[in-house]
Amino acid sequence: MTQTRRSFLKQAGLAGTVAVSGVTAPALVATAQNAGKAGGDAMPRGLTFVTVKRGGESSLGVRTERGVLDVKRAEAALKLKAPTTIDDVLQGRGSADALARLVARAQNGKGSDGLFLAEGAFEYGPCVTSPEKIVCIGLNYRKHAAETGNPVPKTPILFNKYNNALTGHRGVVKVSQEPAEKFDYEIELVIVLGKTARNVSEADALSYVFGYCTGNDLSARDLQSRTSQWMLGKTFDGSGPVGPYLVSADQVPDPNALTLELKVNGEVRQSSNTADMVFDCKALIAYISRHMTLRPGDIIFTGTPEGVISGYPKDKQVWLKPGDKIAASIEKLGTQEITLA
Repeated sequence: MTQTRRSFLKQAGLAGTVAVSGVTAPALVATAQNAGKAGGDAMPRGLTFVTVKRGGESSLGVRTERGVLDVKRAEAALKLKAPTTIDDVLQGRGSADALARLVARAQNGKGSDGLFLAEGAFEYGPCVTSPEKIVCIGLNYRKHAAETGNPVPKTPILFNKYNNALTGHRGVVKVSQEPAEKFDYEIELVIVLGKTARNVSEADALSYVFGYCTGNDLSARDLQSRTSQWMLGKTFDGSGPVGPYLVSADQVPDPNALTLELKVNGEVRQSSNTADMVFDCKALIAYISRHMTLRPGDIIFTGTPEGVISGYPKDKQVWLKPGDKIAASIEKLGTQEITLA
């Protein structure tokens, strides 16, 4: 029988501890402060997730001191009924307790070396693979609004991407196939929802967050400015890389106090802090949830700071081109690298 999300999450407090990213932390602990909110759902704690890609198939990885645990292989060996994709985790399929026990047993067990992958020794998929919605926020940093000659918005500016935009760390984005020339970067903090959210308050908003990751809202400015609607310049294939890691929310106590940095071919182009957001993370979740139902696995690109190419004087705008390498780093969330082709 398929478990409900609630029954899945009720099992989350039964594990011991596992070492994650060099830190010993509770694994998938159900937090008391989340009990009773949004149907009693609770969030995983202390885990950093990775998507391992093999051909057209994506499976779950968990980052540990021994490397990235290949959860699918570990589950095949240990048979604990653990979820084996990030979508399974987000949607409550499988046993949360089993996942915690699987990670702990693999880390402590002898003969389990074959279950761990070295960082960079595998193909990374997007750290969230099947969001129902990808909601993006425009002009959400004060200095970015200023550099583009726009007023600071009085309400959040929403636009969208689609799942075709998703790609992972070390992915290749084929901009040469697109009918555009003015390609730009935008480093962004990405929020991943963990519970159904509708009409939530700002005070409660962060309790609905599953985790956070590094994003890059790649943009074709010539397509974006073709009409008053931005969608066309924001939705080309690979225009929304996310990852490499999806970090559980408890490891990011204040998402609006994180440094961001983006480099193109080794040159720093963006350097800022999420404190410069016009509308912070809790305000965005509350606002969006007043207009649509946010569901587990939905993601929110929260906007980009200053330093984008479109903010340069026109005589200094040198657009991205095939061969460029972009590295986007956010404090606590890791560095994402992509190459344009």
